[in-house]
Amino acid sequence: MPAVLLMLTTAHAATEECPAKSTQMDDIIAELQKAPSCNRAMKIFEACEYGASGDVQFGAVVEKRCEGDFLSSLGASQKKAYAGQLKRCDHKYDNESGTMYRSFTAFCRAIVAQRYSQKALKAGPKSR
Repeated sequence: MPAVLLMLTTAHAATEECPAKSTQMDDIIAELQKAPSCNRAMKIFEACEYGASGDVQFGAVVEKRCEGDFLSSLGASQKKAYAGQLKRCDHKYDNESGTMYRSFTAFCRAIVAQRYSQKALKAGPKSR
């Protein structure tokens, strides 16, 4: 199953070329930080992914970008639910070794943050 996820992720990433000026981590992080939206940051992450532990840093930038759309508006129980979903991502591949599983974890966390962002933006300013 994880191999299928890797293939799907790789195929999806191939739909857009990495817009960073190089494949160096600092250049990719700079591009992620410039993203005007959570969804754009995620697209850049998908296009520039390493498929290894370096993706943890990219994913953290995406998480932070997405959290800007919703985190401050969450109530205590919603924050707890969000943290719980992130924790599930962190433990999903506990029994696996290899750097690609760190990448899978980073993507899992970024996807959770993206979902929360999309939900908040769809709900509009009243709920934020």
